Amino acid sequence: MVEETQKVVIVGGGITGLTAAYYLQKHARDHQLPLEVKLVEASHRLGGKMQTVVKDGYVIEKGPDSFLERKQSASRLAREVGLGDKLVNNGTGKSYVLVKERLHPMPGGSVMGIPTEIAPFITTGLFSLPGKIRAAADFFLPRSQAGQDQALGEFFRRRLGDEVVENLIEPLLSGIYAGDIDNLSLMSTFPQFYQVEQKYRSLILGMKKTTPAPKKQGGTANKQKKGIFQTVSTGLQSFVDAIEAKLEPGSVVKGVRADKVSKETSRYKLRLSNGELWDADCVLVSAPHEAAVNMFSDYDDIFDGFKDMPSTSVATVAMAFPAEAIKQDIDGTGFVVSRNSDYTITACTWTHKKWPHSAPKGKVLLRCYVGRAGDEAVVDLSDDEIVKIVLYDLNNTMDLTSEPEFSIVSRWKEAMPQYTVGHKQRVATLKNDLKRELPGVFVAGSSFEGLGLPDCIDQGEAAVENILDYLALQTKRLVHS
Repeated sequence: MVEETQKVVIVGGGITGLTAAYYLQKHARDHQLPLEVKLVEASHRLGGKMQTVVKDGYVIEKGPDSFLERKQSASRLAREVGLGDKLVNNGTGKSYVLVKERLHPMPGGSVMGIPTEIAPFITTGLFSLPGKIRAAADFFLPRSQAGQDQALGEFFRRRLGDEVVENLIEPLLSGIYAGDIDNLSLMSTFPQFYQVEQKYRSLILGMKKTTPAPKKQGGTANKQKKGIFQTVSTGLQSFVDAIEAKLEPGSVVKGVRADKVSKETSRYKLRLSNGELWDADCVLVSAPHEAAVNMFSDYDDIFDGFKDMPSTSVATVAMAFPAEAIKQDIDGTGFVVSRNSDYTITACTWTHKKWPHSAPKGKVLLRCYVGRAGDEAVVDLSDDEIVKIVLYDLNNTMDLTSEPEFSIVSRWKEAMPQYTVGHKQRVATLKNDLKRELPGVFVAGSSFEGLGLPDCIDQGEAAVENILDYLALQTKRLVHS
């Protein structure tokens, strides 16, 4: 008896959807399964925010520029699609925090702003003496209430005080999520800090005990330390292209939106923006939550918790200079900006130092970030206006002697979903409701369980397991019916 081909439709061609499509098709080939996998993407390109401009010897990322090496799913996928020899680690160097017109070196031994070494914390100019004394209260304060979600800001302010939060922790953590730490969920963003506090009571002592000691470098004493981030030397767009090239011919449809998903007995019907109707045994939604809410308008109550989920708009500004244009260079790879500083930029990376492959010899590549929760109007300005604002800010820190040779402004409108307090429970409720009401429909991606590339790839891999488990169950039901 010939088995009936089962159909999976993936909605959304960002890294989550691409990962799921790649591994599903690979599994079907390896095990000779009658499985058809199609991916539909509303835009005319795949990869979401992974976009690279290669120009005049520069490799410029418009969106994310790297991923943590210790989260191995990203490098594993890169090797799977033939880019293992293109993986490179970042160059290391000092990082700074800009507070009230002055760049302060990041205190040694700090982990996401939490001190694990006392001496650098005591001697830093980032905090006043009262601020340091207040932070020391962490040694004596009780634990948080067990199991309770809370805002990141609330958690850290209670443990370390306002000054440490505003001048160090907030610029670091809010930069990752482009969010307001007084609204972001602790359990959905950095649950490890809660776990450390619960185990050790003191956050400082707990982080000191759980942070691995720096590895000693072999060879010469001045050998450069290996960075903890990786990227693809040909640009993250080439990562997207390599995955796409491995997908089955004809399995990707671009420039077409999935408008509506409806349940018909044990299968699903997808209505596309080009008028086509697709049948599916299984649907993976890896598009943003706003799109998911619209697609399942017939099942309003299921996605109720995501209708008002906010997203922040941000922009990046990449600028290329000749090396001699930087009159007052800085020994480091970048800085973040405290809200206690009168600056529009939220961070700046000296990309040519962090990623030496990104700029030709004798050139400088700077990448600045603007826009954050509650301060997004700058993203709507013209390119020239944004560049002018960024140059004004940079001139207060590094004395530029000429205009950039060129600049590239990349806007990401409502592109950073905000995991507000209670987010983890809302995701769990959504998944339970889908399993009960719409079995065979799964969600994954940056709106749900992690924004970083490895987090999204992890979600894509987990979705593959869920889909294969579900389809096997459906096959058993057909056999026994």
